[in-house]
Amino acid sequence: MTILVTGAAGNVGRNVVRQLVETGHEVRALSRRARTGVFPEEVRVHEGDLTRPETLKDALEGVDALFLFPVAATAGEVVSMAKSAGVHRIVVLSSGAVTTGFDTDFHLPVERAVEASGLEWTHVRPGEFAMNKLALWGPPIRAERVVRDPAPDAAWFPVHEQDIADVAVSALTEEGHAGRAYTLNGPELLTHRRQVELIAEAMEEEIRFEVVTPQEAREIYLAQGGFAAESADFLLGFEDYGGDDSDPSQVEAFDPSSFGPVPTAEAVTGRPARAFGQWARDHAEEFRS
Repeated sequence: MTILVTGAAGNVGRNVVRQLVETGHEVRALSRRARTGVFPEEVRVHEGDLTRPETLKDALEGVDALFLFPVAATAGEVVSMAKSAGVHRIVVLSSGAVTTGFDTDFHLPVERAVEASGLEWTHVRPGEFAMNKLALWGPPIRAERVVRDPAPDAAWFPVHEQDIADVAVSALTEEGHAGRAYTLNGPELLTHRRQVELIAEAMEEEIRFEVVTPQEAREIYLAQGGFAAESADFLLGFEDYGGDDSDPSQVEAFDPSSFGPVPTAEAVTGRPARAFGQWARDHAEEFRS
């Protein structure tokens, strides 16, 4: 089976690529910049951009299955090109916010475009990526061994990117997943403070947790740049998933324990989902320097 992985350099995509290579599949990787040394040498790398579907033509030729990174604006055209090229199975990297009904503009249109194609489809809907904490907290931990956060008791179930990749690879390569939407979370409900403690344990170093106001945190995130700046208003509760204004005080007031048990990768893989402590150990060196 020949499989094209879009968003191949991303946190999930690169793990999907690696696992597919390890299990003997012919893999193509789509990346905006086809740099050497990023992927295993067995991988055929194509330079392309999902926002410009015309750049995917060569990458799609002869492909059986597609791992689709979500770009709502061009999803219909990309899926149509995939179908014309002979792709018969598409696995979408979607979001748990579709399951909860919060996401109607970003991932849901991609899911709908794939479903309308008549091809085999599976949606992989992760909740909060544990990797977001490396992007958000990594810079201050590396610089000062500190995390400044306005909601120490806010909690969720951060999911390991390898669990997401495991489910995606199963859906790409096995039968029995067509027409399914898999919502994925981590196995533990953890507060921000406890997540920082687990990162500190993995690093075997002390990390200070400083409580700041949402307004102070917003200034810190904007100055930090990157993911923190891009996501500051949403992460801190100044805007909701759709971009409308909201109240930051609701972030810590929200009680996710009311959901009860949440679905994890174990339902698909048969293996226990990776805990946040495991994720912290896997990335401890990235937090150090």
